[in-house]
Amino acid sequence: MKRNIVLIGMMGSGKTTLGRRLAEVLDMPFVDADEEIEKRHGTIRKLFEEKGEAYFRAIESEMVKTLVQKEHIVISTGGGVVLRPQNMEALKATGLVFYLVRPIEDILRTVDVSNRPLLKNGTDVLFRLLEERDPLYRKYSDYVIDNTDMEKAVSAIAEIWKNGV
Repeated sequence: MKRNIVLIGMMGSGKTTLGRRLAEVLDMPFVDADEEIEKRHGTIRKLFEEKGEAYFRAIESEMVKTLVQKEHIVISTGGGVVLRPQNMEALKATGLVFYLVRPIEDILRTVDVSNRPLLKNGTDVLFRLLEERDPLYRKYSDYVIDNTDMEKAVSAIAEIWKNGV
């Protein structure tokens, strides 16, 4: 049996918001990988600007190694966690992976672009990122969940989890 619930998907797909709600519904602790990284290393935006994406991805991989040691938690990952196969292998070994899908138009309405280093050159990059990452999200996920209605998505994931994965 898998020990954790892992949420993957594009930035702005609702991993953190849904993850908090899901953890509440299932009475499980919630951990946001990006928030944990920021507690230890400063803002992700600053890490990208000062150290570069490769440095950030290395820190992200270390965070994944830490999180997979925990049991019975809901984990919200960063949108790029799928870029390193070792991250996903570790997360899949210990957790049930849900790919949250949300239309780009909805994401653009709700995301604060100023806090997203990958969007600093414009929001068109979101479409490119989705094109690049969607096959990886689908490859690594156990379930693809439509997150246009968060409460429905929470219920769907909770139901899958409760039915003994």
